[in-house]
Amino acid sequence: MTPEDIKQLFELPFNELLYRAHTIHRENHDPNAVQLATLCNIKKGACPEDCKYCSQSGHHRKVDIDKYTLVDPEEVIEQARRAKAEGATRFCMAGAWRSPPKKDMPKLAEMIKEIKNLGLETCGSFGLLSKEQTEALEEAGLEYYNHNLDTSRTYYDEIITTRSYDDRLTTLDHVANSSMKICCGGILGLGETRKDRIEFLAELTNLPEQPESVPINQLVRIEGTPLGEREPIETLEFIRTIAVARICLPKARIRLSAGRSEMDDSTQALAFFAGANSMFYGDELLTTENPACARDRALMNELGLHATA
Repeated sequence: MTPEDIKQLFELPFNELLYRAHTIHRENHDPNAVQLATLCNIKKGACPEDCKYCSQSGHHRKVDIDKYTLVDPEEVIEQARRAKAEGATRFCMAGAWRSPPKKDMPKLAEMIKEIKNLGLETCGSFGLLSKEQTEALEEAGLEYYNHNLDTSRTYYDEIITTRSYDDRLTTLDHVANSSMKICCGGILGLGETRKDRIEFLAELTNLPEQPESVPINQLVRIEGTPLGEREPIETLEFIRTIAVARICLPKARIRLSAGRSEMDDSTQALAFFAGANSMFYGDELLTTENPACARDRALMNELGLHATA
């Protein structure tokens, strides 16, 4: 699908776009099923990257967060047990590294194996990967690797300067050539234009291997980061982007990720109708709040949605 094709989708009347997206969603997925994924921060803060949206960047001195090195594997495994007891079926681990250190790879492998033994789907987000690191995570049994493009190639340098767009594509290529599946999405509300959102979705759609997992984040504006006072994306534009992503990526799980704590129930209901079929589930994400599990269960009950593996 070309950028022009995607532009034409964005320009459809809102109801027509949602009708098309929901039709494609129903053809490929149970329209009332949502996968619940829990995100665990296994190494927090002091990241050498300068992503302007991120509270964990060591470049943003005005942000005050607790920092810690790699968490003990048993603690992470216990969090996975609790997540499963709450109803999650996917467990995502994230570490604030440029690239996972060699000394920590055995502990990552231990976590992955034990969490898989719990019957949870596993996903990791540890930064850039070499071919050797990819093979090590593959051998440990990791099922998905998350590495987001974040935004368009055109706008990317306005947000990150310490790693290039092509660096990210190289990591995705390593994952595509392994048995792991690609988890790749982006962030809306960074200050990008619709043209950037079109280019971003074209990049995802035309990857050599389309991602099977696509997290769509709404920027959480964190005080002390360069984007802490950025104007939020308009709700209908956010929903349009979800709908276009569903049409472009019919087989993927579209994941409502960061930013849900600022969305009302109507916005989330529209997002699920437009094609979202997964969400991060748990009281906290990496450093920001997330809706409480009880609230999410109440919303799912109100909408007639059920959790799925």
